Amino acid sequence: MATRILIADDQEGIRGAFRLILDAQPDMTVVAEAADGRTAIDTATAIRPDVVLADIRMPGADGIEVTRALAGTGIRVVIVTTFGLDEYVHAALRHGADGFILKRSGPTLLIEAIRAAMNGDMLISPQLTVRLLRERGLPHVETPDVVLTEREDEIVAMVAHGKTNAEIAAELFLAPGTVKNHIAAIQRKTSTRNRVAIASWAWSTGRTRP
Repeated sequence: MATRILIADDQEGIRGAFRLILDAQPDMTVVAEAADGRTAIDTATAIRPDVVLADIRMPGADGIEVTRALAGTGIRVVIVTTFGLDEYVHAALRHGADGFILKRSGPTLLIEAIRAAMNGDMLISPQLTVRLLRERGLPHVETPDVVLTEREDEIVAMVAHGKTNAEIAAELFLAPGTVKNHIAAIQRKTSTRNRVAIASWAWSTGRTRP
């Protein structure tokens, strides 16, 4: 079944552009739009989409409030915004957002973020992931029991520096499905649940450097 999506953004042009991108995907369909946060909450509660794409700044209720209101309902919320301020990212993730991407990241990342959320994963715009990990100043830890293949090491480094699956596939001349399988194997070996955790592990173990 197609993933049912509600787009919440106060700019009609943005909503229209997102609808064109998402409705063109064979596994996605836009079922509703909302021009403010309160309408987004009410509509999502009424029709129960699979995913809500919420702008961070909207009249009525902002994206953080939308995330908080829908937490625990089974409706996934992915923040899509122009503003990548650290306080927004931290607040969104703290209140249960299933992704945080910048509008300038492009349609590929938008689509990947929705699919990641549906798979129980989380996607954060690459530039935000790298910046947040740098700021955390993660300590170096040893994990001698983790043995990765040479290909897995390559992919870990690319994930840690914010590459999407599509970018990794193109750079390594691999099929997207192959990259996905490698990442699943990396998650099992490193006991991480998503690509953000893989990046954190890579930086904290010294596998990857800034």
